[in-house]
Order: sequence, then C-alpha cells, then structure tokens
Amino acid sequence: MPSKPKVIIVTGGAGFIGSHFVRYLINHTKNKVINLDKLTYSGSKNNIKDIYSSKRHHFIKGDISNEKTIKFILNEFKPNIVVNFAAETHVDNSIKNSYPFIKTNIIGTYNLLNLSKIYWESLEIKKKKQFRFLQVSTDEVFGDLKRTDQSFTENTKYDPSSPYSASKASADHIVRAFHRTYKFPINITNCSNNYGPNQHKEKLIPLIINNILHHQKLPVYGKGLQIRDWLYVEDHVEAIWRIILKGKIGETYLIGGNNEKKNIFIVNLICDLLDQAYPSKKNNITSYKSLIKFVKDRPGHDFRYAINARKIFKEIKWKPRHSFEEGIKKTVNWYLKDFLKK
Repeated sequence: MPSKPKVIIVTGGAGFIGSHFVRYLINHTKNKVINLDKLTYSGSKNNIKDIYSSKRHHFIKGDISNEKTIKFILNEFKPNIVVNFAAETHVDNSIKNSYPFIKTNIIGTYNLLNLSKIYWESLEIKKKKQFRFLQVSTDEVFGDLKRTDQSFTENTKYDPSSPYSASKASADHIVRAFHRTYKFPINITNCSNNYGPNQHKEKLIPLIINNILHHQKLPVYGKGLQIRDWLYVEDHVEAIWRIILKGKIGETYLIGGNNEKKNIFIVNLICDLLDQAYPSKKNNITSYKSLIKFVKDRPGHDFRYAINARKIFKEIKWKPRHSFEEGIKKTVNWYLKDFLKK
C-alpha cells in the first residue's frame, strides 16, 4: 500500500529558494504544502503564482516570530515535516540595520523550533518517528577562505563575518542544541550561493542582469576577485528533498555546486551572454562590459566560499544536474524573457 501523503510546512515559501522548493513539492510529490511567508520586500506571491491555486498548496501570510500563528498552523494542519527557509538574507542590509536579522533569523527560528518541539512531543510514537525539522542555512556561517585553503566541510568551525551570517550561525547552534538536548529530529543544510529565476534583484546575478537591461552601471565590489561557489536553485531544492527522505537524523549536510567563480568572471559572462542575446541599441555601448564600475568594497567582505559536498554525494547520492554554463544561460534567458514581457 502506498504511503499516505505528508503535510509539509514550508516557511519563507514565497521567497526565492523557498518558492522553488514549494514548486518542487507540488510538481514532483503528492504531499500537501502549508506555505507560510511574511511577504516582506523579497517575498512575493508572484513567485508561486503558477502553483498557488493547487489543491495541495495552502498559503498563509504570517511571521515565524509570531507564537500564535505558529501554534495555530501546527495544531490545525498537523505536519509531518517543517522546513525553515524564512530568513533575512542580504549582507548589505544586515550591515545597515542588523535588528531584522536578529528578530527573524534567531528569535523567529527559535519560536518555530520550540513550538515544533512541543508539537512533536505530543505525537504518538509512530508519527513522532516520521517527523523532521530541517533548517536551511548558508556556507557564510563558516567565514571566508584563502585561495589555497581547503573547502568547507561539515566539520568546519563556525566563524561568521557579518551580522547576517552571525544570525544564521546562531540559529544553527540552537537547532543543533535542540537535537542534542531533546533528541528532536533535525537536519541542517548549509548551501553555497544560489542563482536562478525569481531571485530578488539585490543579489549579484539578477542585479547585473537587471542593470544591463536598463543600461545602468554594473557595480562590482573592490576588483571583483571574491570567489563564490554557485548552485542552481533547482538543484538545491532537489537536494533538500533528498535529505528529508534519506538523511540521517541530527546530521548536517553541505550542498554545493562545485562551481567556484570570481565575481568579475560572473559579471563579464553575463555581459557576453546579453551582448549576444540582447545587444544594446545605444551607439556608445558596443559591449555591456563598458557599464562595469568598480566600487568601494563591502566592510568585512569574505574573500572566498567553497563547499566540499562529498558527504551528500556519498550518503544521499545527490549531485547537481546543471553545469554552471547551463544554469547561467537559463537564468539570463528567464530574466530577459520576463523583461521583454513588461
């Protein structure tokens, strides 16, 4: 007899990565999704408009910091799985004002975690064993690497550099402590830089694409030599689902794309792709590279992130489906098509 469909709470499910995860669940599983999102500036119902009306998708506008909201959702829908994407994520914003990051990423995560634990403790033994809480985190909790340093692993010590990464590190520690103290069934994932459709334009790749399409300057911090590992968002959400199905309770898994690129390389590549797909009609622009402007570097800017994803490859049998070349072309084409529709 086939197993009964699960009820999955996804927080931050109208944001960039969360919306792709919700879409993956609706399109590739038979599970019911309770999608909780605060709908701040970076979350939008437009991100889920194609699956919004699905009978298996239930959207609730709310804040993970609100105790009443979380209690209602847990008691009303009785989930088997909670996946926490809800977070403030932009480093520049955390430098300007760190409080929203503390409130959502630390206090909000604690509220969601603690109430989920109380709910879990009330379950009968069989349902208790089926329950899982997955915390979606970032590789930025590990700080930065020198060019010759070994990549991050699950055993790398935390050394966050920004208020954003410190808030995510704090949340990870609290989640891990709940497992060690209460045996609460958790997993933590730390991913590298994501990219793909529907990402907010404050992030590097959509920022550069958007500015090119509007013939605006392309700001690049320092000399653009910072190195990031890039992961296509659809590969990331598939990895998360595989961890939910096959991951060992209590374990952390690093999810990487094995695509280390300098920021300036990314900017130049996007210019090349759009020079070909959407050449400028302005006489003074023969290539969008002429719009590149190097600006003062971000305070405390990490130099390099790199993930060793050997553990998830070995234990979960997951690896990215998209090469960087394939993923960036799909991403640029999506933003260009969206731009031309307006």
